[in-house]
Amino acid sequence: MSEHPIRNCDFARSADTVGRLLTPLSPSYILLSMRPESAVPSRGAASASRIIDFHVHAFPDDVAGRAVSRIQESAGVIPALDGRVTSLLASMDAAGIGRSVVLSIATKPRQFESILAWSREVAGGRLLPMLSVHPGDPAAPEKIRAAADEGFPGFKLHPYYQDYDLDDRAMDCVYAALQETGLICVSHTGFDTAFPLVRRADPPRIVRVLDRFPRLKLVATHLGAWKDWELVARHLAGADLWIDTSYSLDFMPQAAARDLILSFPADRVLFGSDSPWADQARSLAVIRDLGLDAEREEAILSGNAEKLLDPFRGPRRLRDSQRG
Repeated sequence: MSEHPIRNCDFARSADTVGRLLTPLSPSYILLSMRPESAVPSRGAASASRIIDFHVHAFPDDVAGRAVSRIQESAGVIPALDGRVTSLLASMDAAGIGRSVVLSIATKPRQFESILAWSREVAGGRLLPMLSVHPGDPAAPEKIRAAADEGFPGFKLHPYYQDYDLDDRAMDCVYAALQETGLICVSHTGFDTAFPLVRRADPPRIVRVLDRFPRLKLVATHLGAWKDWELVARHLAGADLWIDTSYSLDFMPQAAARDLILSFPADRVLFGSDSPWADQARSLAVIRDLGLDAEREEAILSGNAEKLLDPFRGPRRLRDSQRG
């Protein structure tokens, strides 16, 4: 078993690589020019539902409109929501979803602090935010450790929007820090509708990452690899990872989706919608229409996420306020 010291963060050490990573990305994905004062309350109407949507996105009110419209333009996706937290909570109420895991993406190293501030504000109750570090940030491992100490459950990474290959050795410091702390690594996998069909996050790359970091808690989104599901079935069905169902089931025949889900252990599949890019209620209905047995369906909709999230109790400030 190979272990990699966190200090070997090649993205931070290589001037050429950092220069490549810091090239301005498309403005279509300005997720996180976030300011803490723009945060909105996260607590909506109480819900008894145990259903957990493990893959949603939301934005501060002052950037939500721009972010959603620019992604819509670049990716050609018509959003189901306007990207605001209040709209997400209303969608959850309408769909009968109890909690959602909110995923942010740092497209520049400096965005970590604004992501952290906003995530602290919206955390609690029904929303569980995950943070994001940029691979070009030399302090990424230290920030991951600090997030673990504060109680955040994990980080979201995106090879296309953050401009790296999933199995690049320069990512080893990030994966090592996530493995060491036991935080969840939610990574975009497969192709991305806003980018050319270049393989940056395909199943063979996923396997190579897991070979190097066998204790990494990796969630491969979009049923393991968006629009690369033949390779998912070939390479990932026996791998030690989780997959989510986000933004995938409407892109394949129902029988193929069911077969792919059944090829994974019952405790390794998570329900995800990818809201606001997909409608939560419809995403939930599609899962229920697959004809899975009741035990497996319940595990996908709630049980598996509960077990994965159980060690994490939320940001320290929130825990302290609850004790008070």
